[in-house]
Amino acid sequence: MIIDLRSDTVTVPSKGMLEAMMSAKVGDDVFAEDPTVIELEKKCASLFNKEAGLFCPSGTMTNQIAIKCHTQPGDELLCDVNAHIYNYEGGGISFNSGVQAKLLQGDRGRIKAQQIADNINGNYDWLTKTSLVCLENTVNRAGGSYYTVNQINEIKHICKENGLAFHLDGARIFNALIETKETPQEIGNTFDSISVCLSKGLGAPVGSLLLGDTAFIKKARKIRKVFGGGMRQAGFLAAAGIYAIDNNVTRLTEDHKRAKAIETILKATNYVESILPVDTNIVIFTLKDSLKSEVFENKLKEQGIKMSAFGKQTIRFVTHLDFTDDMLMKLETVLKGI
Repeated sequence: MIIDLRSDTVTVPSKGMLEAMMSAKVGDDVFAEDPTVIELEKKCASLFNKEAGLFCPSGTMTNQIAIKCHTQPGDELLCDVNAHIYNYEGGGISFNSGVQAKLLQGDRGRIKAQQIADNINGNYDWLTKTSLVCLENTVNRAGGSYYTVNQINEIKHICKENGLAFHLDGARIFNALIETKETPQEIGNTFDSISVCLSKGLGAPVGSLLLGDTAFIKKARKIRKVFGGGMRQAGFLAAAGIYAIDNNVTRLTEDHKRAKAIETILKATNYVESILPVDTNIVIFTLKDSLKSEVFENKLKEQGIKMSAFGKQTIRFVTHLDFTDDMLMKLETVLKGI
């Protein structure tokens, strides 16, 4: 039994998802003629109360397209120091858009409205123009922490007052919504643009959607082509996304429950120094110096368990739809035996 806790991106399509993919009607999406892609874009846009959507190969692409749409070279965006767009997108903010990031230290990845207000640059020749605020929900590097709609609305108010665009990296937005009991429409009403990933907790093999108004998506579609994201018969992939939205959202509670169980197991060990609060499906913990992370990783590897080293002595586990209760039981046995 191989247990892969490196990420929720490691899932493989279920039988039902594969059947949906194989029966998809397809066309050429560069010509806007793939009916299944069109269906997915309309479905997700409607779900989040947006006018239009754009299907892309990855969440990195949707985020980077959004940044380029909202900014001009030489501008500045505001985001948390843990933000995926800054840490894990290959320097794309500067490489693709010629924009710099001002990093804010939030509460486990969550920045507050007052921090935004305090960090908007004045209109001086020698200062960059602050033009965009980006949030991540849930926050990967902060252990899957999430925002509520009320917290987001406070930031939206500051953005609107100051003419700033507002983008959401919603890589795990459905994980957040499962916990807050809020609706996608409520989230959609707060942002100018939203990236929604299908290949993490929802279990699709490929793809993210960028959502916004019609004019924004028209501009984004052009940039997608420039970035090399124009796809042809992408309906086979879009069908997996439709299946994921229809079947794999409510079951995210199971991933969260298993992540909390792992937190409880780790707290009972004598080799864990600290654990970030487990809010959704991400468990980040730090080992005591007495157990080196390389040794810990090898002990798990010997038992067929894969994990992510997330820094010196820091480990990340991510639960997902291919991580079962039987796997949880084996993981518990291994962790308790170290």
